[in-house]
Order: sequence, then C-alpha cells, then structure tokens
Amino acid sequence: MGNYWIDQRTERERSLNMDSNYKKFHRRTFLAGVGAISGSLSMGFGQSKDSIPKKKKGHLKLGISSYSYWHFRPPKAKIETVIEKASALGVEGVDILHRQLDSEERNYLSKLKRHAFLNGIDLICLSIHQDFVSPDSKSRERNIEHTKKCIRIAHDLGIPSIRLNSGTWGTVRGFSKLMELRGQEPVLEGYTMDDGFNWCIESIEKCSPEAEKLGVHLALENHWGLTTTPEGLLRIAKAIESPWLGVLMDTGNFLEDPYDKLEMIAPHTTFVQAKTYFGGGEWYTLDLDYKRIASILNKVNYNGYISIEFEGKAPADEGVAKSVELLRQAFS
Repeated sequence: MGNYWIDQRTERERSLNMDSNYKKFHRRTFLAGVGAISGSLSMGFGQSKDSIPKKKKGHLKLGISSYSYWHFRPPKAKIETVIEKASALGVEGVDILHRQLDSEERNYLSKLKRHAFLNGIDLICLSIHQDFVSPDSKSRERNIEHTKKCIRIAHDLGIPSIRLNSGTWGTVRGFSKLMELRGQEPVLEGYTMDDGFNWCIESIEKCSPEAEKLGVHLALENHWGLTTTPEGLLRIAKAIESPWLGVLMDTGNFLEDPYDKLEMIAPHTTFVQAKTYFGGGEWYTLDLDYKRIASILNKVNYNGYISIEFEGKAPADEGVAKSVELLRQAFS
C-alpha cells in the first residue's frame, strides 16, 4: 500500500513537471507566433511601395483584347472564338470589349465564364465606353447608370476590372476626323475645361460605390477627350480618393512623344493595353519601342496584365500572333 502511494505521488510529480514544461513550451511557441503574425500585419497594412515583392525577371502576364479580332466592321468575332485563340497562343487572359458581347443576359455570361475556365483563360478586363463630358445632367446620369450596369456585368463574368473613358466634347464629328486633328478638339461653346473635368470627376465618384461593393476595379484610360494628355488623365485620377480607381495605360493613345507621357502615368497604372500595327494601322501607325515601354513599367514594378490591342490591317490571326511574340521578347 505504501509503495502504491509513493508510486502515485511520483507519477503525479512527473505529470506536474511535464505539464509545467508543456506550458513553458506552449507560451514560447505562442509568443513566437504572435511576433510572426504582428510582423506580417505590419508589412501588410500601410506597407510602403518598396516592400511590394519585385516582379520576377522574364515573368509576363499577357492578355489579348477581343477588339484585336474586330475593328467595328463585320463580321464581328465571337468572344468564345477569341478565348479559344488566346488559349492556343498560350496567353493567360482575354480583355473583353463590351460592344462585342452577343448578349448581356446572365445565362450567356455564365456560359462565357465557363468557356473561359475550360480553356484555361482568365477574363481580365471589360472595356466599356461612356461619356461624362456633357452639360446635360440627364445625359451624364444615363452614362453613370450604363457604367454601373457594366460593373455588374463584369462581376457576373468574374472580371476584376473595367476600362473607363472620360468622354469627349463632341465638337468633332467622326473618329477619323478626330485622328486627323491628332485627338485635339475645341471645347464646347459656352463652357470651359474646368466644367468638363468637374462633370467627369462627379460622375466617376457616383460609380465608385458600386465598384467597391462588387469588387470591380475602375481603370481610367488615356482615351481622347479630357484624357488626351497625361495631365488631364492624372487630374481626374488624383481628384477621386478611392482605391477602386486607377489608370489604364494605352501605349498607342499618346500620338506625339509618347515615352515621357507614359512615364508620367506609369506610377498610377493598374492595367495596360498595348497597341500593335502589323500591316499598317487602321487609323494611324506608331513605331513603338516596347523594350523602352517595358523598362518604364519595370521601374515602377508594374505586376499586372499587358493586354494586346492589335489595330493593324494584317489578318487578325497573323497580327495577333506577331504581337504576342513582340511583347514576349520585349518584356523578357
């Protein structure tokens, strides 16, 4: 009996010692874990630009704009076909031109999303058109509602971003004429540039809550009108205090001395559309140095997609394939 109690006491002491050692070990492990978590939190919130991981050399996320296969003349290339062609070329994404969709019905959008998934393609942007530069408040409201609708379409397709335009004054009729004027147009009589910027900023601010609610990023393009110059583009982008608005860099929409202008907007760029002109441009041709453009984007650690917008007169299959090779070489 005495041996039993001695054995039990010894066993109890051993157990208490083990429990104490376990608690010490557990406390050390817990404190180490807290330190690691707090370190990652301090890096995650309010992190500086320098702490963002650097892009791996040679890594390129390449997409193709569906516009590359349809320049607003019949026949209209189907989005399903563009997805299949992009998959065959080994690129990662497709940038959908809104006007190229066969329907806005949810059943069609669901099938399109499924088709992209089965072909190993990300749907990366919905490129839409709108015009906020109008003294008519009803016209601006229609364009705001159109933009909100497109945000919902992008959400249904699983697309994380949409392209925005500022709009134009409408004082030059026809795109060909606008290109003859190198994108410059007179201000509408009776109004000022400040009026145009205020209309555009107020309109985008009304779209931002819908974008935030549905998780769709807005990318404002240098696309004629108020955004013909980098100064105009950045005036709008900087006036809207929302993490859901960034800049879409179109490499072919600064017609003169593009590189300094691209460099100005590069730090704010969240999506890139890269113009190519094999066979000569449909409206104009630029001899763009894509190694230089790659250098501009690398300097600001751009990690997003490069979406090819082939705008040449060569057959689309030929022009797009050459564009893929050009961009891969330039960014490698």
